[in-house]
Amino acid sequence: MRVIGTAGHVDHGKSALVQALTGINPDRLREEQERQMTIDLGFAWLTLPGGEQVGIIDVPGHRDFIENMLAGVGGIDAGLLVIASDEGVMPQTREHLAILDLLQIERGIVVLTKTDLIEDPEWLSLVRDDVRSLLKNTVLAEAPTMAVSAHTGSGLSELTEAIESLLEDTPSRRDIGQPRLSVDRAFTISGFGTVVTGTLVGGVLSIGDEVEILPQGLRARIRGLQTHKEKIEKAVPGSRVAVNVTGVDVDELNRGDVVVLPDTHKSTKRIDVQFQHLDSSSHPVKHNQKVKLFVGAAQRLARVRLLGASELQPGEEGWLQLELGAPIVAVRGDRYILRRPSPPATIGGGVVVDAHPERRHRRKDRAVIERLEHYLLGEPEDVLIQSLQRLGPVGVQAILDHASMDADELEQARSKALESGRILVLNTGVEHGEIYVDQQTWRDLVERILAELKSYHSEKPLRSGMSVEELRSRLKLTPKIASAVFNGAEQKGLLETTGQLIREKGFVPELSIDQEQRAQQLMGKFERSPYSPPSVKETIDLLGEEVFQYLLGTRKLFQVSEDVVFRREDYFAMVEEIVELVKQNGTITVAEARDHFNTSRKYALALLEHLDAEGITIRDGDLRRPGPVQA
Repeated sequence: MRVIGTAGHVDHGKSALVQALTGINPDRLREEQERQMTIDLGFAWLTLPGGEQVGIIDVPGHRDFIENMLAGVGGIDAGLLVIASDEGVMPQTREHLAILDLLQIERGIVVLTKTDLIEDPEWLSLVRDDVRSLLKNTVLAEAPTMAVSAHTGSGLSELTEAIESLLEDTPSRRDIGQPRLSVDRAFTISGFGTVVTGTLVGGVLSIGDEVEILPQGLRARIRGLQTHKEKIEKAVPGSRVAVNVTGVDVDELNRGDVVVLPDTHKSTKRIDVQFQHLDSSSHPVKHNQKVKLFVGAAQRLARVRLLGASELQPGEEGWLQLELGAPIVAVRGDRYILRRPSPPATIGGGVVVDAHPERRHRRKDRAVIERLEHYLLGEPEDVLIQSLQRLGPVGVQAILDHASMDADELEQARSKALESGRILVLNTGVEHGEIYVDQQTWRDLVERILAELKSYHSEKPLRSGMSVEELRSRLKLTPKIASAVFNGAEQKGLLETTGQLIREKGFVPELSIDQEQRAQQLMGKFERSPYSPPSVKETIDLLGEEVFQYLLGTRKLFQVSEDVVFRREDYFAMVEEIVELVKQNGTITVAEARDHFNTSRKYALALLEHLDAEGITIRDGDLRRPGPVQA
């Protein structure tokens, strides 16, 4: 599915041409029909000789409505630059061509209209020469020029064939699984509710899909889809689509809102861009200058932050960071236009290089410029590395979202980066998927992990390790990323994990001489009274909390309740005897256990309740019976 758009000066016959080609009057507003002048975007469609339907966006040519034109021209695959034969090149012809050039609409046809008004063939030849001069050094430099008359129909069939030929060489819009529909109209239809229209890019939308409307963050569901007034089950990238949504009111929507699948895109109020200043601009672009930004169907006021230069003269290129007055949705690679608010004029445009810069850049920081250059000109491998340096360890979807790459490009970049050793892939298990990290980020992350562990071991030398959750929290990693990073570091022999504890490779907690002596004294008490040993409180009072935790961690003590602890060998011996007694007698009571070990009720009860919790015994009133777990 393809979409083409008109461009050209006011009253040069754009709408008449569209109506002659399609049979549809694109001027839908009463005021447009009364004034015979396009004010807002108009829409029609054309069936090509081969049967393909092509959407057509008709834009206003009057200078007062140039900003309405910008809301529609960004989503087209090819342009029809319309020039009236009787007037030739006019001011808005030049401005519209400049916009097509800035948006890199590389495919187009120059259509000379109103040829029925030309009696002198030499005049038409002069107009053609003027057009060729105009197109020189623009994206349409090689565009064919065709002469037609919407009034007589002359040349229309040839134009239709030329459009078909042009679109045959136009690649289809990519499907990267992240649909975006920039809303150029929102209205209601009785019995259906809210409808939004736009050109779909990035992926497929289907009836029943839950969608998010940004930047407001509204949630809705797709009730119906139409293309060229025909109902469809799903809409594909590159098509003009009308989307009937439930759950939102038309009063909540604005031109420039974006319909996406939930949690696949986020809005931004700051973007880094490459900028081309038009030769025809009358003033330099200066730092802190106010401008109007046009991207997709959105229009926003913005403030310019010039990077690496004090000002940009007409014709110069540079780097800008734009601070927006209100959020938009944009991704790397989107084309945009800048206009001066007053007096209104198009001053330039370019491409979005980073749609989500983390902070304001220092204006003279060369490293920032180099990074943006890599983003703009780099191979997929370079873009992958740059994205990972920004994002840290992430999964596939986060890379696709940030770098605006499709799956094939990512696989190409991944293969090259792995081969060159510039990235690592962590946690390749099916459950979590692959986690990517560049080598520099990995080295920095490992350094931080080892520093945290070293500090922890220094502060708590008797602990067997830090809890995995505590280290994850200190590093500010998600559970999924932390698991991949810790597993990767352990596989490379950099650290060790035991259960939920993590420590430096080879770390062994050791008692001081004094602590060792006190521990031996305590263990002597346990040995002399194995079934009525010192309580947890008494143990901690004698040794301190750290040494007590060390003895638990080194499996010398075994705690069965809040205040009861045994030597580990005594605990297992007692469990074995309890199991044997239950097997022989069928049951055991607290009193029987107490008498068997010649201890107090406190110890016998704590032990049996612990065995209940472990499933070794089952409580039945005052009795304990064999449990499902064999000791």
